[in-house]
Amino acid sequence: MTDTAPPCSSPEARQFDFWLGDWDLTWPAEQLGGGGGELGTGTNRIERLFGDCVIEENFAVTGGDFLGRSHSVYDGRLGLWHQTWVDNAGGYIALSGSFVGGEMTLTTQPTIYDGVTRVNRMIFSDITAESLLWRWQGSSDDGVTWSELWTIDYRRR
Repeated sequence: MTDTAPPCSSPEARQFDFWLGDWDLTWPAEQLGGGGGELGTGTNRIERLFGDCVIEENFAVTGGDFLGRSHSVYDGRLGLWHQTWVDNAGGYIALSGSFVGGEMTLTTQPTIYDGVTRVNRMIFSDITAESLLWRWQGSSDDGVTWSELWTIDYRRR
């Protein structure tokens, strides 16, 4: 009989562990169509499920007007993380990427919106035990330049 490591226990499969826990979130409200000078607020609970192989996100804007959930898994065959996002506005986003240089970056496949090919990405950066910065960016030139669309400051609850 041979000893084998449990599924999803490799160091690479643990790269998203920085995100686990309960978080309080803030962002400039104008990034979601709010008033200038105000802060948008929300919460996010991140936990491991299914034998620690799946990371589930439960996102809520304060007041419950926008809710979303994602599931992330590490694909050891490809050496990539995959995430699927869904929300109560009918949104669906599929992303993939990796943890490099202290940042997790997940990117969408190019998609045509209003006749323009766009790519989006999320970046988790400035990661500490108690905080991190999450940025959602878009590009319409194959990733040559990126625009900041939504920036969220995470603080551990």
